[in-house]
Amino acid sequence: MRIGVPKEVKVHEYRVGLTPASVREITHHGHAVLVQAGAGAGIGCTDDAYRAAGAEIVDTAAEVWQRAEMIVKVKEPQPEERGLLHEGQVLFTYLHLAADAELTRALMRSRAVCIAYETVTADDGSLPLLAPMSQVAGRMAAHVAAHCLEKERGGMGVLMGGVPGVRPAKVVIIGGGIVGENAARMALGLGADVAIVEKSPARMQELERIFNHGVRTIYSTRLAIEEEVLSADAVICGVLVPGAAAPKLISREMVRRMKEGVVIVDVAIDQGGCAETSLPTTHAEPTYVVDGVVHYCVANMPGAVARTSAFALNNATLPYVLAIAEKGWRQALAEDVHLLNGLNVAFGQVTHRAVADALGLDHVDPRTFVDGVEG
Repeated sequence: MRIGVPKEVKVHEYRVGLTPASVREITHHGHAVLVQAGAGAGIGCTDDAYRAAGAEIVDTAAEVWQRAEMIVKVKEPQPEERGLLHEGQVLFTYLHLAADAELTRALMRSRAVCIAYETVTADDGSLPLLAPMSQVAGRMAAHVAAHCLEKERGGMGVLMGGVPGVRPAKVVIIGGGIVGENAARMALGLGADVAIVEKSPARMQELERIFNHGVRTIYSTRLAIEEEVLSADAVICGVLVPGAAAPKLISREMVRRMKEGVVIVDVAIDQGGCAETSLPTTHAEPTYVVDGVVHYCVANMPGAVARTSAFALNNATLPYVLAIAEKGWRQALAEDVHLLNGLNVAFGQVTHRAVADALGLDHVDPRTFVDGVEG
């Protein structure tokens, strides 16, 4: 199979779909890899490193998209890339379609086979290709909140960990999953007073064990969220419903009632965000203020630590890339129900139920496209 790696074009996105180490593995298995010139520069990987790994370096993104049977990316196709997709081409990347009807319709028009990292599942119900970026984003969220609390950044002028005789910041984390756990770990390390709002009693028990009672766990109800948010200095939103739009747990009215200079870091913004006032931002302009509350809603947070993120992502995605390349996408999906769960759009049809429901579109069972294939 011919696999293409274009340079990412989203604002301040420096990650790359395949590292030289991944390219080496793929070419060792007899497949060809086309890498756009400069695609790995943001993580310190030169074109020569890719050549040494067996890749062909091409000058333009258009050539990569035209020649490749499968495109491996990091972020969803940007407007200038969408017209480069073609029928039957495999796209393997993060998509987050539930919050983006325009992108979804563009992918449908392309008739490409679009497999989303974030909806590939595992036997234990986890999301193995989302997990590494959730870890990065969660850890970053605490650092971001600490910086945004500084006065010159619009915050209330509170040091996250306080000092002797002055209380630390109260950090409320909504959602106790991978993002929440990692955000709590870093916030605790900075000396914050940390509370996690979570709806699963079993997960709350697990978090108690992980942090040895160092965080407060609070059962998620509307009243509990309101009470915690209104008393918080920083709120980190990390709720995820796989494939679906994020639930709006912080209303505009709650934002109006929050203390001036409070920070909301909405890690769920890829799926639409957990606050009604959340709108996607970029690393170029990461924050805005609504009713005195600083909002940080960067949709590609891990892109700021591109080298760490790219290598962590490749560790997770490489086995799936190899499976698709070795077997072809139909056979690979037929043999692996978890990879089949990653299929979001194919030949003009939406194949993920949560995406279809979020956007009010018709849903086609993904098995339609692999029926008759042994697996």
